Amino acid sequence: MKIAFLTSEFPHPKMGSSGGIGTSILNLSKGLTALGHQVSVLVYGQKEDAFFIEDSVSYYRIKNIKIKGLSRILTQKKIQRLINKLEKENKIDLVEAPDWTGITSGIKPKCPVVIRLNGSDTYFCHLDNRPVKPLNQLREKKALQNADALLSVSKYTANLTKELFQLQRDFTIIPNSIDTTEFHLDSTQSNENTILYFGTLIRKKGLLELPLIFNEIYQKNKNAKLILIGRDASDIVSGNTSVWAMMRSLFDKDALQNVDYLGSVPYQEIRNHISLATVCVFPTFAEALPVSWIEAMAMQKAIVASDIGWAKEVIEDGVDGFLAHPQNHHLFADRILELLDNPELRSQFGAAARKTVIEKFSIEVVAKQSANFYQKVIG
Repeated sequence: MKIAFLTSEFPHPKMGSSGGIGTSILNLSKGLTALGHQVSVLVYGQKEDAFFIEDSVSYYRIKNIKIKGLSRILTQKKIQRLINKLEKENKIDLVEAPDWTGITSGIKPKCPVVIRLNGSDTYFCHLDNRPVKPLNQLREKKALQNADALLSVSKYTANLTKELFQLQRDFTIIPNSIDTTEFHLDSTQSNENTILYFGTLIRKKGLLELPLIFNEIYQKNKNAKLILIGRDASDIVSGNTSVWAMMRSLFDKDALQNVDYLGSVPYQEIRNHISLATVCVFPTFAEALPVSWIEAMAMQKAIVASDIGWAKEVIEDGVDGFLAHPQNHHLFADRILELLDNPELRSQFGAAARKTVIEKFSIEVVAKQSANFYQKVIG
């Protein structure tokens, strides 16, 4: 089969910054090409139009057309022409796109279109308890209604999306994946009492709760150190241009001395930081199925994460990690302290976590599930 992924992000030096959606496409592309399928990645929102092939994957960079009031429509038509050209040249059999802002709502390709839920704007606004832009909601609903088939990375995201958009259609559940040959435990050595968060510094990922959690940890363990990695973001609720600045004001003065914010680091370096961490923490309020959790689990790291919605589809509380509500600062802090003080429990959780990843979230498993799904859609 010849599968194309349409996306606004991809983790490649030529493509700019990327988040979890881009990473999940990268991992799935690896799995599909290993199975003998052909993969193309179409990335819009680029600075220039370009084409190149790397590691058996064909990349198409698409520059958005910028004309006030017409940019989205004209860019969609441009994407449609490219997809139909590749379909006519027998280079693609199917296109998969994310649900975010419904990019395919104005695209009518001559090949089947699959939408994979990684969390729409409507979905995240609901989880954030803030209003969604009506136009975004309309576009996302239209894209879902027009799709030939629907995927979701978690049951929770599928069920909530059906409710929010009043959809009568079903979703096939296929989770995000990671390359377990890249994310594995390199060494049993770690920096003692080191707590790592990696991901965007943003309200919806619980970053305004993390200082209050760490304050409680520091009161009981003065050697505890918090390391933060990720892009700083503006706060959509307050209008503040820096969540990191908001976080700094929430740390106790002494606790802040044990906090190290490293900013963004290259994706290839994330593994080194995970490897050195004692515990990884993810106090998020809004996800679909987070790749970052799976990466840390694959490296046999003990995790304390949010217990909201999708979480139980990734971690079984007390078996391969701890789950707690981000606003229950005392419990979240106690779970972290328990792991900092108990190497045996960390090792136990870590081994169970990697087993979970290999069985459910490895690219080999997910690529086979995806290929079988695509084949049915094409057929």
